[in-house]
Amino acid sequence: MTDPTRTRAPRGAWLVWGVGVLAYGTAVLQRTSLGVAGIAAAKRFDASASVLATFAVLQLLVYAGLQIPVGVLLDRYGARRLIVLGGLVMVAGQTVLALADTMGLAVLARVLVGTGDAMTFVCVLRLVTAWFPARQVPQLTQMTGITGQLGQIVSAVPLVALLHGPGWTTTYLIASAAGLVVTGLSLLVLRDAPPGQDVQRHSPSLREVGQQVGAAFSHPGTRLGLWTHFTTQFSGTVFALLWGYPFLVSGQGRSPRVASALLTVFVITGMLAGPVFGTLVARHPLRRSWLVLGTVGFTVTAWTTVLLWPGRAPLWLLVVLIVAVSVGGPGSMIGFDFARTFNPVGRLGSATGIVNIGGFVASLLTMFAVGVVLDAVAPSGGGTGRAATYDLGSFKLAWSVQYVVWVVGVTGILVSRHKVRQRLAQTGVVVPPIREAIARERRARRARR
Repeated sequence: MTDPTRTRAPRGAWLVWGVGVLAYGTAVLQRTSLGVAGIAAAKRFDASASVLATFAVLQLLVYAGLQIPVGVLLDRYGARRLIVLGGLVMVAGQTVLALADTMGLAVLARVLVGTGDAMTFVCVLRLVTAWFPARQVPQLTQMTGITGQLGQIVSAVPLVALLHGPGWTTTYLIASAAGLVVTGLSLLVLRDAPPGQDVQRHSPSLREVGQQVGAAFSHPGTRLGLWTHFTTQFSGTVFALLWGYPFLVSGQGRSPRVASALLTVFVITGMLAGPVFGTLVARHPLRRSWLVLGTVGFTVTAWTTVLLWPGRAPLWLLVVLIVAVSVGGPGSMIGFDFARTFNPVGRLGSATGIVNIGGFVASLLTMFAVGVVLDAVAPSGGGTGRAATYDLGSFKLAWSVQYVVWVVGVTGILVSRHKVRQRLAQTGVVVPPIREAIARERRARRARR
């Protein structure tokens, strides 16, 4: 935990943070490395779209399912051990994928990557809490998430070049080697706490874990965070992790270079939007749900325009779409802010895990549904391994499954928000209508002038 008396970060804190962010960025690289190889994977394993989606679905399922167990292990063994273990597991997964020539080995590889990935982000956040003053933790938490996403740029540009050059095996062996180097660096540099500070270990019983999870989930604020994460994150995750690159290349007819550039725009937009979202949330804490709904509305509008556009969308519209799905990432972080503000410290880990599960459950369901629809409407005679032959109409129909998820998610947000406001009203906090709040803010601005 953060030392409340600390006013400055101790010596070595920034080095620990830098290596931690490098470990997280590498995990993002390993996580998203299949997204740019969807077409190549379909050809290599002679896989249909629904089978190909199993790769990413299992990876996300493992990631989501391990969130709460990893939190328990983190309390017991510390961040350094789990980051190193997670790195080694991902190295093993990418090595298996590099050499795999059957579906069984490929699936095993992605399960290993999902397992290692699940151990990284929450552990890096624990290092931030242990090494930095409390006043710096919120900003560094946001910067950790933003900076770590640079790993996706590496998967979108250099990995694509390697896939079209040396090929599959070399590409994933290089990714594995990079992971091994970063894991070794983590072992040498990372420490769970500054020198002289005791590291508290806690190993709760299964009953205690169950009680914490139940108490966290029962609070409508946690469920509001879950539905926020569920509704805002999935579209961008599905796009970046698996189906975006094939959609741009096979559906929209863009070159691999242009598709990689658009995925880079995806990452850069998220990095730029993060601080803006953080500022808005800090200034208007009672209006966070409206920011969430606005983000969802922007994403839905962009997708609707692209899907209804006659024929292939122009490049400018694809850029708008990329920006729209990208801001869902920073928007989903508001879910963690709901968990933080509506739960005591003792169950914050459980609440955070519950929120994090929401977005990845929505992502894996959507990812698999897109694959199933693509298979159902595949051009006749496509056979297996046919991701490259899907036409634009097939992709448009498949991406339409998102509307079901949006309807469910927005309903969950509205119901949970109503219950949260009822609880706030019981404590004397009344959220005024948005028009009244805007009018008050305008009057306050005029008074300051």
